Amino acid sequence: MNILFVCTGNTCRSPMAEAILKHKKLDFIDVRSAGLFAMEGGQVSQQTQDVLDENGIVHNHVSHTVSQADVHWADYVFAMTSAHKGMLVDQFPFAMDRIFTLKEFAGGRGLDVSDPFGGTLEMYRTTYEELNRLLSGLIDKIVKQTHGY
Repeated sequence: MNILFVCTGNTCRSPMAEAILKHKKLDFIDVRSAGLFAMEGGQVSQQTQDVLDENGIVHNHVSHTVSQADVHWADYVFAMTSAHKGMLVDQFPFAMDRIFTLKEFAGGRGLDVSDPFGGTLEMYRTTYEELNRLLSGLIDKIVKQTHGY
């Protein structure tokens, strides 16, 4: 199963979600991330790297703007906000049945994952914890859908 996480700049939330899910080493899931307005070839923010390091997650990331090829590749596209979802559906209407906010799919409260961009290290830790919880819900739902248990 191919999963694509999308946020704004592909430097905080989507690469953090990608790194967390990759770290879980689920052999039936391949994961990537991209941004709607990403600067090609950039790195994750320093705070994102610090939080991943604190949690023992090694992740080499290069920011990337979401492309039609990415969306075609993905079985699911998970946006970090409802605004991201709307832009993705507008840009890639052929995939509207595969585009969700992460929270709507994984069962979180509300629709948007908090954006730590420009915030304190503690804000990034909070986003990490939020993503980690949501990804547990996502994995549970996908396992039930694909494996029937």
